Amino acid sequence: MPETPAHVRILQQSWQQGKISGEVQAGSYQWEFQWHFRQGKLRVHPTLGRALIYEPLGRFLEQSDYHLEPGGDYQFMLRARL
Repeated sequence: MPETPAHVRILQQSWQQGKISGEVQAGSYQWEFQWHFRQGKLRVHPTLGRALIYEPLGRFLEQSDYHLEPGGDYQFMLRARL
């Protein structure tokens, strides 16, 4: 099965606001995101290619949110070739 690495950089984190902001890049695509972890809501911009990353990024953030730190670089694999 083809795979593409997705690189995540955490830019901001606020436990008081319940929010993590960052960037994710996979293949030639790049997005900005905000994860409102108390509400379980994820926002991804721009819309171009968002359907490719939305669900896998959401799973990654749900599994890792308490381990993510501002300035940190992380990676997960997409089960698609971009």
